[in-house]
Amino acid sequence: MTYTKIPNSVQQFMDKITHLCGEDHAGWAENFNAAFANTLTTTVKKQEDGTTFLLTGDIPAMWLRDSTAQVRPYLVIAKEDEELREMICGLVQRQFFYITIDPYANAFNETPNSAGHQTDHTKMDPWIWERKYEIDSLCYPVQLAYLLYKNTGYTKQFDTNFIEGVKKILTVFTTEQEHQSSLYTFERDTTRLEDTLPNEGRGSVVGKTGMTWSGFRPSDDACCYGYLVPSNMFAVVILGYIEELFTEILSDPEVVKQAVSLKNQINDGIQKYGKTDNQQGVTVYAYEVDGLGNSSIMDDSNIPNLLSAPYLGYTTIDDAVYQATRKTVLSKENPYFYEGKYAKGIGSSHTPENYIWPIALAMEGMTTQDKAEKARILDSLVANDGGTHLMHEGFDVDDPSNYTREWFSWANMMFCELVMDYFDIRVAR
Repeated sequence: MTYTKIPNSVQQFMDKITHLCGEDHAGWAENFNAAFANTLTTTVKKQEDGTTFLLTGDIPAMWLRDSTAQVRPYLVIAKEDEELREMICGLVQRQFFYITIDPYANAFNETPNSAGHQTDHTKMDPWIWERKYEIDSLCYPVQLAYLLYKNTGYTKQFDTNFIEGVKKILTVFTTEQEHQSSLYTFERDTTRLEDTLPNEGRGSVVGKTGMTWSGFRPSDDACCYGYLVPSNMFAVVILGYIEELFTEILSDPEVVKQAVSLKNQINDGIQKYGKTDNQQGVTVYAYEVDGLGNSSIMDDSNIPNLLSAPYLGYTTIDDAVYQATRKTVLSKENPYFYEGKYAKGIGSSHTPENYIWPIALAMEGMTTQDKAEKARILDSLVANDGGTHLMHEGFDVDDPSNYTREWFSWANMMFCELVMDYFDIRVAR
């Protein structure tokens, strides 16, 4: 079942945002209310076992990544709403149930119905929709479990599946520090090279850096080089969460020891191998590296990206290397930065040229301290919604009536989070 009625706490919060927006920003409020309600009424499916399945939108599967981002803004009111708290807790429990099935999979079915990409050449299972290994797919559920605890004091999510799932995450991160020893491979029969891995499904050759390897980006597109720097940043952050949780709540010194060691190794790898120089000779974070001297200067719309480093908690907004990186990826030096008649921002190899993503625009807004810039981005998002009052995957900077995905819950909730951020309402971390 999904929500058939907006909970009182959610309606009250929407009314609060509407009041804060006032007449000057009535368009923000209209889109916020549409998007904030939409996720509950269209994507949440409560299961008989008490867990929660979340549709990503117009695809009948649940992504570990997307499902976390889809509910994150609700954490600011979950402390006062037991039903909402239980829904989010049920999602965490569902996520870790899936991770115990296969920590290499990125998206899952509601039942073991063998839907999805069952013909891919990898170790599939009836529960699995897709088995593209992405570091962030393991980071997001840990983040949600931790943020639920931090924002509400709830600990019910830290059950046996959570503990088993965390141990599997640590094992995978450790294994993929030396990818040549991993059993994971992935190939798809396709003409779209971004949907498969070269080298007999192992990806391009990498050297040892201390970082952990990822087959695919948060866009579900294949990595060009194996060490995806923003996802490794995210891994450092959630390993700190694991250290805290298994020290203060779950009391497991071995897990703590492993998490701390991994965190330090990955972070050292980022600092030693994850930087490069831009066209002006300024040191910036690379998007991907291979540990063999190759790196890419770019950024992608999907989170984690380089733009999101302070949002994730890896660094601060005013850090010099971050600021240099930000300036670079929000320029033509980033091959996926597009500027047109109606908007400018970061797009993705996942969508057509000149299409930029509301997710990236929202992240750009949440990683600046300039309120006028936040307002400019919010105005742009509302003006370029294609008349739907909802966010899409990507839209054409020269014709916003052209967009991909009619229904994309992750983008809706990122817009909501930026509106909240503008009014200094943020999820505690």
